[in-house]
Amino acid sequence: MAGELTNATQTVVPARTRVWLAPVGTQAPADATAAMGTGWFSVGLTTEDSLKFTEEPQFETIKSAQSDFPSRTFQTSDSATIEVDLQQWNGANFLAVFGGGKITEVTPTGGSTPKHYKFVPPRIGGRSEVAAVLEVMDGPKTYRYVVPRAMQMEGVTADFQKAKEATLPLRLAVQGGDEADAWYLLTNDPAFAPAA
Repeated sequence: MAGELTNATQTVVPARTRVWLAPVGTQAPADATAAMGTGWFSVGLTTEDSLKFTEEPQFETIKSAQSDFPSRTFQTSDSATIEVDLQQWNGANFLAVFGGGKITEVTPTGGSTPKHYKFVPPRIGGRSEVAAVLEVMDGPKTYRYVVPRAMQMEGVTADFQKAKEATLPLRLAVQGGDEADAWYLLTNDPAFAPAA
């Protein structure tokens, strides 16, 4: 029994992480190690310590004169967020970070090459949702947080410093409904096996 309470193999050191995005409705991976299917793209390089998944339930309490403690606590809402700083600047990452928008090709002055491109962020009411998968790998163990619907819900601050790379802040708020799971975890970690 004591060995089950202290098991160092159940610690997780996220040696590698990846973030994948896709249009809402794209088929999610079936398990923790299946190849990402058509429609998913990797955001590429991210800063070392920026990836976070936060789940924050909200509660209300009922107080009664007969107790110093709440006589009842009930959950009123749920929320979850994904945070990561992207190091790669490209069109797909810009669209993700700004919640959509439009990229068009523009003709450079004088018609010279190479081609130039114009990015316009979405207007109010024009933000689009995305599907997301976060992969956390520790040796043979893989954990995939699957989010069928999420939306960029924060502003974008571009910090330009001479001695540091400029990053794109991806801040996704998980969206959901009663008809489907707002998010779920897939893993091949044997420690998650249901008790017999």
